[in-house]
This record gives sequence, C-alpha cells and structure tokens, in this order.
Amino acid sequence: MKLLFLALFWSLWCALHSFLISQFVISRLRDMYGARFRYYRIFYNLFSAVTLVPVLVYSRSLGGDLFFVWSGVWRPVRLALTLSALALFYAGSRHYDLRQFLGLRQVAEYESRKSLSESGGLDTSGILGVIRHPWYTAAIIMIWARPLDGRALVTNIVLSAYLFIGTVLEERKLVTEFGDEYRKYQEKVPMFFPGGKGRDS
Repeated sequence: MKLLFLALFWSLWCALHSFLISQFVISRLRDMYGARFRYYRIFYNLFSAVTLVPVLVYSRSLGGDLFFVWSGVWRPVRLALTLSALALFYAGSRHYDLRQFLGLRQVAEYESRKSLSESGGLDTSGILGVIRHPWYTAAIIMIWARPLDGRALVTNIVLSAYLFIGTVLEERKLVTEFGDEYRKYQEKVPMFFPGGKGRDS
C-alpha cells in the first residue's frame, strides 16, 4: 500500500509538472500577465523543486531491502551507463541555452524563445543530429543505473513513463512551432537512442 501511495505521489507531481508547462497554461498566463510572464519559468522551476521535496521525503521514509545491486560483473556495466549519461548531459548542454532553461534569459531580455537551443531556432547539429532528446535519454539511464529496491522500482517506472509522455507532448509543441522542418527532423533522427530510423511522435 505504501508503494502504491508513492506511485500516486510521483504521478501527481509529474502531472502537475507537465500541466504547468503545457501550451494551454502557457498561452493563458502569457495573455493574463503580459510582460510579467517573463518570470514564469523561474517560478515554474522553483515550484517544481519545492513540490518535489515532500515526495522525496516520503520515499526516503519507506525504507526497503535491495533486490538488485550493481556488483560483480554488473559494476562495469553501471559505470559505462553512468558515464554515457554524463556524456549525454554534457553534449546536450553544448546546444541548449541554460539561461533560457533556468528562466534567466526571459527576465533579462523580455523574450522566450521557441526552443532551448542557443540560437532559439531548430538546432540539429552535434548530439542533436544523433538523438533528439539527449537529456531525457541521460535521465532515463541515470535513474535505472542505481541499486533497486521497491521504492526505486516504483519511482523509475513512473518517471520513465513521465519522461516518455512528456517528450511526446514536447514534440507536439515543437511541431507546432517549427512545422515541416521539425517533422523532417523526426523522420531522420531517433527520439531517445542512436541507431535505427527516426519516428514521429
């Protein structure tokens, strides 16, 4: 029952997180607050972090015995996965505008770009020419490359589903913003993992 509540709490956090960044909410808040909307990304990030705390505290309070540990022959596998995730985070950071991600650019320049790329346009160079969402791939790898108990398994399942669904919703937003240019990008480049053909979302 406690793990069921944990799944519920994670699901509620993920749903709220996605709702607050949806086109529906963004467009209405922009209309309502005008120039003051430039502070929204900072508020969104802070609110997401603050509301995450009680979920983490509850998860930590549950305890639980590990049923999978990355030991023995699995240790180098975990190391390889962790290094791969860190490399993806770094490669992505070379193309994403961290000031836009944090909300600082919006406050300083009174603008919100279409994408997180440095140019504000559709960037398909570097790692973005290999997979469309390197940070999401890295996040999926990182949450699974850790010892597993009941809490971790429930958390990983919910967050993996959230990352996939969130990515699909983000892709729809990007198609709206960039049209056929993004559709062609989808056809050429895979969403999460290199190799194979790209696919629409």
